[in-house]
Amino acid sequence: MRIQYLDRDTRQNLLDQLLKRSPSQYGEYEKAVGEILEHVKEEGDSALFAYTEKFDGVHMDAKSVRVTEEEIEEAYRLVDPKLLAVIRKALGNIEDYHAKQRQYSWFDSKPDGTMLGQKVTPLQRVGVYVPGGKAVYPSCVLMNIIPAKVAGVEEVVMATPPGRDGKVTANTLVAAKEAGADVIYKAGGAQAIGALAYGTHSIPKVDKIVGPGNIYVALAKKAVYGHVSIDAVAGPSEILVIADETANPRYVAADLLSQAEHDELASSILVTTSETLAHQVSRQIDLFLKELSRSEIIRKSLDQYGYILVADSMEEAIEAANDIASEHLEIQTKDPYDVMTKIRNAGAIFIGEYTCEPLGDYFAGPNHVLPTNGTARFFSPLSVDDFIKKSSIIAYSQNALEAVHEDIERFAEAEQLTAHANSIKVRFSQEDI
Repeated sequence: MRIQYLDRDTRQNLLDQLLKRSPSQYGEYEKAVGEILEHVKEEGDSALFAYTEKFDGVHMDAKSVRVTEEEIEEAYRLVDPKLLAVIRKALGNIEDYHAKQRQYSWFDSKPDGTMLGQKVTPLQRVGVYVPGGKAVYPSCVLMNIIPAKVAGVEEVVMATPPGRDGKVTANTLVAAKEAGADVIYKAGGAQAIGALAYGTHSIPKVDKIVGPGNIYVALAKKAVYGHVSIDAVAGPSEILVIADETANPRYVAADLLSQAEHDELASSILVTTSETLAHQVSRQIDLFLKELSRSEIIRKSLDQYGYILVADSMEEAIEAANDIASEHLEIQTKDPYDVMTKIRNAGAIFIGEYTCEPLGDYFAGPNHVLPTNGTARFFSPLSVDDFIKKSSIIAYSQNALEAVHEDIERFAEAEQLTAHANSIKVRFSQEDI
């Protein structure tokens, strides 16, 4: 794994390189995605089923596109009982964590006759997209559905591509049932995003679409934003580890590789103040690569977007981490809590050598749907907040408005909005209608 000394040029070159991973950089796919979405919008089910047959090799119709209770029951028979027990433990942790994020309506009345407030309302229908095909991610199912259910969403609709046998993998179905999905559809790719955004005879239009996917799914979500809300346009996975001379090189190497195995565009970065640790981690990565099953993908990921950066000081390492704004940030230093207080930009922060990234992916409770490609500078992890909307509440009595009506009229007239001013004046004029 390449080792570089951290300076201004190194940092800028790294940031430029990482930006190449953004879905926004893959414009050559946009035309194909646009055509798929237009066909689904105009032709509904017929386009959806035609694309399912073309891309997934499965014939679907209005009856078979929806997962049946019998299919879910079959899935429970196929799932390893030990895995089911783990899913239920993880579900409990995720639910407990997100329950603390609930927001409630509030109202503030005053003796002068004014009442202000905020009404919190769950979204009515949410679409959750879950990747399929070779990928089987029951953890994604839990992380996307549970906060929606905690928020009080009335109907959670899940879409996921079928396998060649026309079925959804058992692990995915069981996780969806456990998490509380109300209905599951066998639909994937940009065509599924189109169906959720525009609605078809078989699949209802939703208010918001969340969940990860390939470049076609990411660009489709970007394209339908405005017709519906979306969580974010997710890019490839990434991890950054801040470490000093006290870190265990085996742990650091293992954690870097845990993200590199996702795909060839994943990014794994170590920023350390110890040159000795840098070389130890690099050697340990070479040893692990001889053992790991996805070593070919990992090598390509590390060759393109893997870095070990040696910083002169911990302050410089922290500054680099804030510039990169990584999806996952691990802190393996002598005083990790002190470092944590200086981190401004990160999707999720993992503190200490026994808090490895997969703990967050699967089990701890915080959401693993995180901002990528530097968007942690202004985005947050998926949460209950993503599944609610807020309405402002305003109520003034006659006496309350009378006390301030001249102030409001003066403000409106200063903006030359005389109809605004008149809306106030008529309530206190003596003229008959």
